[in-house]
Formats: sequence, structure tokens, C-alpha cells
Amino acid sequence: MVIDRAGLADFLRRRRESLQPEDVGLPRGPRRRTDGLRREEVAALCHMSIDYYERLERERGPHPSTQMVAAIALGLHLTLDERDHLFLLAGHQPPPRGESGEHVGPGLSRVFDRLTDTPAEIVTELGYALRQTPLAVALTGDASAYTGPARSRGYRWFADPAARRIHPPEDHAFLSRVYASGLRRLVTLRGPGSEAARFVELLLAESDEFRTLWDEHEIGVKPDSTKRYVHPDVGLLVLNCQTLVDPQQSHLLMVYTATPGSESHEKLRRLAVLPAPWPAGGDLQARRTRSASKR
Repeated sequence: MVIDRAGLADFLRRRRESLQPEDVGLPRGPRRRTDGLRREEVAALCHMSIDYYERLERERGPHPSTQMVAAIALGLHLTLDERDHLFLLAGHQPPPRGESGEHVGPGLSRVFDRLTDTPAEIVTELGYALRQTPLAVALTGDASAYTGPARSRGYRWFADPAARRIHPPEDHAFLSRVYASGLRRLVTLRGPGSEAARFVELLLAESDEFRTLWDEHEIGVKPDSTKRYVHPDVGLLVLNCQTLVDPQQSHLLMVYTATPGSESHEKLRRLAVLPAPWPAGGDLQARRTRSASKR
């Protein structure tokens, strides 16, 4: 497919001008004279340089990759139809929709953008964290460091011992049942050729515990709305988890709160000023990196 530079530039410009700062969680500021977002604001939202974005709006620059187009779609809070249109203008086939899609819808993004002082994350049904607030990163670590199957928290739970250290040991057995049961449901729902089925094949080969739980064929084990985390700096936190579902993309917005006045509430306040304690990527990612470097 061929890039439509003029159409791409016009679409980006019109979408940028139609958005207000408050639409994307940015302060308006006293000196803003015109409506719409500035180019530098869009570039920051899309995690790219101002120069790169400006060249796209001016019908110049390189052919943007699918990763760049996906970042722009997310940064501009595009709907699925708008995202697909953007991909076609950029000369790419749009990504799939539904359970395997990773584009976060604008409604969910708007809610997420307002959760600046709360641990919150948007995850797929397979447990890929698509977005995390800074406080969520401080609580559980930066999920963007993972690649491949390790992006899935359910996969990491069985394949990477480091994934378990954020929860008390006495909760591990129950959480293992939750993840195995959830994966069983997804395989039944999505079919034998799905990504969930591929994860089962990998885990059956990698984890004795998973093989035992899979053989038990347990279904319907639901996670508790109260979750317990162990942080190396502040200790045990007991948090309530509220979930908002986007049925179009099978995404979950998970928001973690503590009872006001509780010890956990005070610990969350302390976490807001502490650096994230977890090494990026975890032990599993580090092992795979070392293994790849030896080939």
C-alpha cells in the first residue's frame, strides 16, 4: 500500500485542532489563545519528537511504521474507525479489532487520563498492560519493558518467579488458580488457534504447577475485588479494585484505591514520591535477553 501524504497530513491536523487540552488530560494554561492542541503536545502524547510529528503534518518525513501509527492513534484518542482510516492513509493495513486488538478507545482513554493520582491500568483480556499511571508503575513495575508472551501477566505468573514478589506468599496458590481458570475460559471462548491457546502450549511445557492446575480443569475462579500487594519500600498494601469494561475491544480499566484514613491510603501517598522499585522487564525478560545474546 502507498502512503497518502496529503490525506495523512490533513487528517492529523484536523484531529489535532478538534481536541482540547482537557480532552487528553492536559492543563489548558492561561496563555492559550487558540483552540486545539499544539503540535508539541501531540508529539508528547504520541511519544515521538516534535520534528517527526511536524514533518508528517507538512507532508514530509519518512514513511511511519505501524508502531508509530498506533502511537499516534492512541495519542490523538481516535475511535476504531478513525484508527483504521489513519492506518490506511499511512499505507498500512489496520490491525485487528476485538479480543486481539490493542487500540485503547477514546472513552476509556479520557477516563484514564483523569486518574493522575491513582494506581490505574488498562489491560487486555490476556493481561497485557496497555497503559499505566505513574502510581501503578510505582506499585507493580513498568509493564512496557516486557515483550512477547511475557507481556501477559498470567503467562509471567507461571513462567517468571519475579512476577510473584508483588503479592504475599499466602495469596499465591489462589492467584495461580485464578490465572489458570481465566486462561481456560479464554481458550474455550477464542478457540484452539487463539493466542490464549498458544500460551497454554507454552506453559504446559514450562511450568509443572500450571500443568497440574490445567489437568484439574477448574473454571470460574474469580479474582477478589480486594487485592494485596507487597512493596519493598512501604510494605503491605490492601487495595480495592474497581473495573470498567470496554466490550468493543475486551479491555479492562482497573483502578486501585485504598480506604481513606487507612494505613494503605497513607502508603499510596508515600509511593507517589518514590521511584519504581522493580527492575524493568523482570527476571524472565533478563534471562531471555541473555539467552538471545549467546546465539
